[in-house]
Amino acid sequence: MPRLPDRTGHFGEFGGRWVSETLMPALFELEEAYARIKRDPDFKRDLSQLLSEYVGRPTPLTHARRLSDDLGGAQIYLKREDLCHTGAHKINNTIGQILIAVRMGKKRIIAETGAGQHGVAAATASAHFGLPCEVFMGAEDVRRQALNVFRMKLLGASVRVVESGSRTLKDAMNEALRDWITNVETTFYMIGSAAGPHPYPMLVRDLQSVIGREARRQILSITGRLPDVLIACVGGGSNAIGLFHPFLQDPQVQLVGVEAAGHGISSGRHAATLSAGQPGVLHGARSYLLQDELGQVREAHSISAGLDYPGVGPEHSYLHEHGLARYVTATDEEALAALERLARTEGIIPALETAHAVAEVIRLAPTLPRESVIVVSLSGRGDKDMQSVAAARGVRLDSSATEGHS
Repeated sequence: MPRLPDRTGHFGEFGGRWVSETLMPALFELEEAYARIKRDPDFKRDLSQLLSEYVGRPTPLTHARRLSDDLGGAQIYLKREDLCHTGAHKINNTIGQILIAVRMGKKRIIAETGAGQHGVAAATASAHFGLPCEVFMGAEDVRRQALNVFRMKLLGASVRVVESGSRTLKDAMNEALRDWITNVETTFYMIGSAAGPHPYPMLVRDLQSVIGREARRQILSITGRLPDVLIACVGGGSNAIGLFHPFLQDPQVQLVGVEAAGHGISSGRHAATLSAGQPGVLHGARSYLLQDELGQVREAHSISAGLDYPGVGPEHSYLHEHGLARYVTATDEEALAALERLARTEGIIPALETAHAVAEVIRLAPTLPRESVIVVSLSGRGDKDMQSVAAARGVRLDSSATEGHS
């Protein structure tokens, strides 16, 4: 596999910089700064120290023995990003990006968020470095993720509620890009996924690849060999590409990304971009996206706010197009069932995003021999989703409704 992206920021036909001329200088500035900073021994030392002492890395690789026995097939290992500070993999990226922002002399941080975990991670990193932070979030996601909105505000960030469009992640990213164009001299845009214009897909991938590097060392130490399958959920795709990337030169390792099928692909109410979309341009990059017959971006749906996005990172589009990774789907109901099953077999409540990956594990593991090894990225914990899970199961979260409930 060639080393990607190329000098123009393309992964084959995907990626690039499809933005207005007013934003190009900021992207060139970031590209040049990142190329210089990532080679700086002081940056590497500071990032390594923060990941260890602040984020809590390395995260464990947990053998899910009861789930493995329950399914009666492959041995399942959980890469525990849910144990990172803030409760998800997003902090790996924001800590790296804020170190870059500080070295570039930027005085203000902006970010977009869907599930709220990137917003919390951006607010956390900004608080740690004493920088003001504004987080753009769609009104629908604000409703679904009230706990994370409160956490962001508690950390000192201001939350800009976006009422336009579908009022979800796509629209939050639109508004964040508009803000950046207006305030580019002083502002650093901390993109939350491996999407957007170059160099962001590369930068975020590089920062999240700590997941795969650790998982590789850990599984070799535990089993003496590489895994047969890697599985991760895919919205924009940062946790998945972070797990996959250190294994791309190992053709014997299957890479499986799981998208949100929502109410089912045939319903049209889903977020399965690679499974049911076509190539196009969204948020400054060419990638797969959900479009109607006129090429207009369609609204996405998932019970998971973090997967409720009509696009996907350009590197995932490249892996899909060239058959280097396989992309499947899980419905809302399958994700809910997977969340409950992991909770009851392993005592771990995953995020709804993660639960989509667990749903594929539940389907795939019984079809493989017992000596097979699956590593799945537990991208985040489920605290933030309890309101959505309870509503889907008809449970009211107050003392009178939950008393005696089992």
